[in-house]
Amino acid sequence: MHFTLSSLLWPILVLSNILATASPASEAMSAPLPYKVQKPPLDTDWTFKVGTNAWPEYPRPLLRRDDWKSLNGIWTYEGATATTSASDAFRSGLLGREVLIPSCIESALSGIQELDVTNMRFARNFAVPASWAGKTILLNFEAVDYETIVFVNGVKVGHHIGGYFRFSVDVSKHVSPRQDNHLLVLVYDPTDLEVIPSVWMEAVSSNYITQLDVSAAADGSVALTAHSSGKNGAKVKYSIIDKDGLEVLSQSGYSDTELKTMVDSPKLWSPSSPTLYNITASMDDDHVHSYAGFRTISAGLVHGIQRPLLNGKFHLMIGTLDQGFWPDGVYTPPSREAMVYDLAILKSLGFNMVRKHIKVEPDLFYQACDEIGLMVFQDMPSLPDDASRLPNPTQQQEFQRQLEMLINEHKGYPSIVIYNEGWGQLRTAPWPEEQLVDVVRKLDPTRLVDAVTGWHDHGFGDYSVSVPGHDGWLQDIVWIETLSPPVKDNHHYANPQCGAPFYSLASSPYDSNRIGFQGEFGGVGHNVSAKHLWKVQQAVDTINQTYELNADLEAYNYRASVIFRELREQIEKYACSGGVWTQTTDVEGEVNGLLTYDRRLLRPNTEQWRRDIQKLYDAARQRGGV
Repeated sequence: MHFTLSSLLWPILVLSNILATASPASEAMSAPLPYKVQKPPLDTDWTFKVGTNAWPEYPRPLLRRDDWKSLNGIWTYEGATATTSASDAFRSGLLGREVLIPSCIESALSGIQELDVTNMRFARNFAVPASWAGKTILLNFEAVDYETIVFVNGVKVGHHIGGYFRFSVDVSKHVSPRQDNHLLVLVYDPTDLEVIPSVWMEAVSSNYITQLDVSAAADGSVALTAHSSGKNGAKVKYSIIDKDGLEVLSQSGYSDTELKTMVDSPKLWSPSSPTLYNITASMDDDHVHSYAGFRTISAGLVHGIQRPLLNGKFHLMIGTLDQGFWPDGVYTPPSREAMVYDLAILKSLGFNMVRKHIKVEPDLFYQACDEIGLMVFQDMPSLPDDASRLPNPTQQQEFQRQLEMLINEHKGYPSIVIYNEGWGQLRTAPWPEEQLVDVVRKLDPTRLVDAVTGWHDHGFGDYSVSVPGHDGWLQDIVWIETLSPPVKDNHHYANPQCGAPFYSLASSPYDSNRIGFQGEFGGVGHNVSAKHLWKVQQAVDTINQTYELNADLEAYNYRASVIFRELREQIEKYACSGGVWTQTTDVEGEVNGLLTYDRRLLRPNTEQWRRDIQKLYDAARQRGGV
């Protein structure tokens, strides 16, 4: 998202002025329109099972507390054109319609299903447990798209910009356990998909842990940093516990200072054995739970070919491009169960990786990948290359700020192995991705970075090779560790050109100094009956733009097998180290998913796909892989 801060702030400032000048309400508000799931153009098996207790799980698994309260469920909502005054909202906490949180208001599950809304109000009443009296009370938002001002009991308590990232507000001075409290959230979003994910409260001590950074490597080395609100170097006790409940480490350090230590002979995390260790950290009266997986991502020569290494061994990385859209929730999965269903399908077919395409999922998504053993290529959300809206320096700065938020919030998940996607590119030098690669390296020196997947390569990264004037899909994955080789990441539909001596414009030939990787391929489609389609004519009209359409499932599976055979041969003969099949599910105007958009039809012949994917691993094993 590329917007100037001034363009974002002006509507919020207008709304703030309205709030500041509003007079107290003199009459009672009418009851809001009750919540009801709307009829979507297509539903799923979960649409009418969600109810009003949406996403009851604790939302932040890497920094989990026991003393918390979910604020998910029924809120009230009005668009900016609603007639309800701000003072009424403060007094009663009620707006014109009930809405389900988490959701995006375009979705049927929200109960609203409105399009093209820029300014919104969300409000609810809430109670604070009596046991929280005297404690620090945090109000947490998993994210709000895109710019937010938060009011509690009529007082502005927070302001946040960025649609994919968490923020917390200390509301201790503004709430009371002895009365109803009123929460009002003003949202400005100049794009579609106005999303509010999970919201929750928790009680903490006056000096509390704000973030817990854990890096656990295959050699047993562990780096732990408990960031604190007080920044006062308080004593922190760490404990690491294995899956059998045995404590394998108990050691103390100090807040805001990295503690480096060792665990003897840990069981390593990998897709075939996703072993996780539980972690607790205690500082003063604050106690948090987390977890880690011991694993190391690196690169090296295997039989003379540059390969990606997991725990020192060449792992072929085979997965799908996953956009994370849902017909009933649109940008919000209907439930954790539904979200994990997609991942379980990938795992059952034999994939060991998923590319999260231009989206940041709820933290529970990454926890699920950690638990079931799916490596993740995490995209940084960005707009496509468009000469009509090139980013200016202020927007570039904002992009970098949000990129840093992405890295800092996700560097603890062992499943994430690559940060990916194009980074707000310009048409003329200086190229911003040069600086951004360095930023990511400094923030997280444990992973790979794909600088410009699907965008224009300007030659940045260790041992990178650029093509002067090239305007196609040449990528450059730079390996973070010093003097490590990058990846040659090729996108080609439908058949692959992975680490091979042949290529089609606008791709480029394989560079033996880099790791050969098929960044996107496949994309073969199969049109289905209307009962599985997004029933909006605009979407139906784009189906014929699918890379390849097959008349029936027999043809679809035949073509998939042919394409996998080509990839296998490129693994056997050349230098291919993996690929990303497009895609996990259909979306509104695309019918090339393994699953239809409603998740009710699985296109692959499962036995055939398992055999074909296993043959890819077998081919890699013959070339030094595991």
